Amino acid sequence: MTDQSNTENTENTEAVSFDSLGLPKDLLSAITSIGFTSATDIQVQTIPPLLAGKDVLGEAQTGTGKTAAFGLPALAKIDTSIKKPQLMVLAPTRELAMQVAEAIESFGKNMKGLRVATLYGGQSYGPQFQQLERGAQVVVGTPGRLMDHLRRKSLKLDDLRVCVLDEADEMLNMGFLEDIQWILDHLPKATQMCLFSATMPPAIRKIANRFLKDPEHIKIAALKKSKANITQYAWKVSGISKMTALERIAETVEFDAMLIFVRTRNDTVDVAEKLERAGYPALALNGDMNQAQRERCITQMKSGQSSILVATDVVARGLDIPRISHVINYDLPGDNEAYVHRIGRTGRAGREGTAISFVRPREMYSLRHYERLTSGTVNMYELPNIEELGKKRIERARVEISTIVSDKDLTNMREIIEAMAAESELSMTDLAAALLYQKQLKQPLQPKEDPKPRRDTRDSRDNNRDRSSRDRNDRGGRDNRRDARSDSRGDRNGNRGSRDDRPRKEKVNRNDVDWQTYRLEVGKDHGARPGDIVGAIANEISLDSSYIGAINLHEKHTFVQLPKGIPADLFNQLKSVRVRRQPLAITTSDEVIVSQNRTPRRAERAPRNN
Repeated sequence: MTDQSNTENTENTEAVSFDSLGLPKDLLSAITSIGFTSATDIQVQTIPPLLAGKDVLGEAQTGTGKTAAFGLPALAKIDTSIKKPQLMVLAPTRELAMQVAEAIESFGKNMKGLRVATLYGGQSYGPQFQQLERGAQVVVGTPGRLMDHLRRKSLKLDDLRVCVLDEADEMLNMGFLEDIQWILDHLPKATQMCLFSATMPPAIRKIANRFLKDPEHIKIAALKKSKANITQYAWKVSGISKMTALERIAETVEFDAMLIFVRTRNDTVDVAEKLERAGYPALALNGDMNQAQRERCITQMKSGQSSILVATDVVARGLDIPRISHVINYDLPGDNEAYVHRIGRTGRAGREGTAISFVRPREMYSLRHYERLTSGTVNMYELPNIEELGKKRIERARVEISTIVSDKDLTNMREIIEAMAAESELSMTDLAAALLYQKQLKQPLQPKEDPKPRRDTRDSRDNNRDRSSRDRNDRGGRDNRRDARSDSRGDRNGNRGSRDDRPRKEKVNRNDVDWQTYRLEVGKDHGARPGDIVGAIANEISLDSSYIGAINLHEKHTFVQLPKGIPADLFNQLKSVRVRRQPLAITTSDEVIVSQNRTPRRAERAPRNN
């Protein structure tokens, strides 16, 4: 492999316009409407060679603008009249795949007839078959599910023009190396290749040498982040829905302006509308808005006309509104670096900021990663309870009434009240209490917890859709086992959209967890018991033991089910953990093990060195 360009850059001293990079007008107008003003270093150096047909090997951290760097020139090569895949992007997790797909849709929104298919494990095949049958020109997916579609012949790559490996080192850490090589062996020889990785370990270099043809080597130095004055919190989703928690925060927390991050464009509208109905005016910011609408939205936030903004990662890129005092991660980001960029929207211009993340039990291990990336601490957040909520409402009512008494001429009202009291023989206190009761009917001054906490309608809608899809695509035992096996080689991320906002009781619904099978190099011959395995894993990565599935002990090894998507650093951390003096040496496996619906137990302390 010959490097044509191997310069390391930190930051452009002068802004470079996208107009100067050779992109077609329909793409330029789309990114202008999204709010992209000047190109980042990785975009400046990557777009021209990709447009020229060269392969690219890029070293760059998440958050440098890689999606636009490969997405824009790849879209420029697509012929929308051809209803076959022409661009394929491999991503390590379903969340990153969804994020990349949405960004590409935003970039190509002026390309008539452009269709994007997102393929990942943990989702029924039916909707994915439909996306491909409709003639998607862009396919974004995780390696395991892409392999399944290639084997099933539902995905055909005869017309593929560009293939991108995004976060290649992350895919390597998650055990996708063989899968990636298998997929790349099925590409047409003329396919243009683009590989992005934050680091260049030997295995990634080997893939580049084998599959990239005389690539342009582009290396962007990581930007040094100044530590902002941001207090980080995490609320463990339990007891009430995320929407109820969000409403409670909006009502009780003193904030100047609040930025709420959600996963998709539809969610921005959905969450903003729910806040509006609850009495908290909110704006939605998403990729479907034109430039004028976007600018009007940001102007309202900057001027103080509005104080709550609901947005996705794509459109919030570079958002600079100094008065944002709180960032709420309603949905966790698709990759950990994006977390840093999200919370960086607050604590700006020397101000203090607060970030609160809504974290499901199986996502708790992400907090360690966030702490390392920010060199900070993520504290657990105590959501205001019903009593605190009631006190807040009573105090607000008292202030409102006191203001009216001091600012308004109440002579006529006093006469009416006195007449009512005289005619009805009611005391002034009774009349005041009755009026206050009527005033608070829509928002009780002494609220009560719902006996059956409501769930977000978004969750119910997703559950119903997935359930009907599963029913339509139930092909019996053999295909179900094959689907389970392919899903276990899917995207390695345990999140299932927003379906798990339901209140957690004493027992977790095992069918709602997206499992991956792992092999541990310790077994019965070493004296290992299931409790040892549970304790070692739960204690090491702070994973709720409810999310440790079936455990099959063999003589010298063990198979265990864990949620997909364990971050690479925690996965590597588990490798050296010892049970009965044996290192776990954990690796992913294709073994299909039947869930025994183990009752969640309290984590046991593993005997590390006995």
